[in-house]
Amino acid sequence: MTRAFICGCAGLALTADEKAFWRDARPWGIILFKRNVASREQLRALTDDIRGCLGSHVAPILIDQEGGRVQRLGPPHWRAYPCAAAFERIGADAAAAARLAWLGARLIAHDLRDVGVAINCSPVLDAPADGAHAIIGDRAYSRDPHRVARLGRAAAEGLLAGGVLPVIKHIPGHGRARTDSHLELPAVEAPRCELERADFIPFTAHADLPLAMTAHVVYAAIDADAPATWSKTVIEEIIRGQIGFDGLLMTDDVSMQALNGGLRQRAEAAIAAGCDVVLHCNGDLAEARAIAAGAPELSGRSRERADAALARIRAPEDFDPVAGAREFDGALAMAV
Repeated sequence: MTRAFICGCAGLALTADEKAFWRDARPWGIILFKRNVASREQLRALTDDIRGCLGSHVAPILIDQEGGRVQRLGPPHWRAYPCAAAFERIGADAAAAARLAWLGARLIAHDLRDVGVAINCSPVLDAPADGAHAIIGDRAYSRDPHRVARLGRAAAEGLLAGGVLPVIKHIPGHGRARTDSHLELPAVEAPRCELERADFIPFTAHADLPLAMTAHVVYAAIDADAPATWSKTVIEEIIRGQIGFDGLLMTDDVSMQALNGGLRQRAEAAIAAGCDVVLHCNGDLAEARAIAAGAPELSGRSRERADAALARIRAPEDFDPVAGAREFDGALAMAV
């Protein structure tokens, strides 16, 4: 049995202490960052070692490879991908923009599968509002939630076609936050009817997808006392209910300063609210031990959701990455 948490590792190779901890704590998955990446050969060796340590060839290995400001694989070993907002600017029409979003995600999936990564924390389905903090900004496909839904779907389908699972984020919407949840807890004061007309739309359109990440944001009209990650009301009534998402729900990184209290208490609060899995990213082993202490065995409906998500990983569809890159780069060059 695995436990209901995902954690990071510190460097380019696993330490003896990390291996011992993982074998004892049995995290459901591992997330990688730039600190873990040096080259294709090194990264492939690392992901092989992770799977060996966790004792499974399908052990979930995650990464954030959105493009723009958020991409863990980059030059000189991988291409630099544009930010999500670029597709709306580049595409001559809606169909062309969707094609480019699909193609970019398909190329990313090819990169990730090549190094043993099968889950990408993307697409971002937040729709930025006037006055919002720039933490989302050009990571969003558009300010129009319907365009976000269309381009986000194209990107998600591109990842799936390449044998990589998408993680939609940050449910039920980070686009109105006026502060950076990495640094403090944002509170959104918009009435629920306004959230329903805009913020929730892209997530509802993706409710069939297998994985989602919560927003560390307080929605005062729904639960003024707790961020979505810790709110049973937001999770049950909005995410599971109104939006209709029934896939595996993971937290955003619980080491972010939007949350308070000890790490174990943060994990326990997220699970109690209805999150299936707790995400801890920074690779600090002492912190990860506290998270593990607060994360239960992955069982019941959460186990079913986790298994159903992994069952969605399929062999990549036929794709010529050279021709795909030529088409993609050509469209980018024409837009300059």
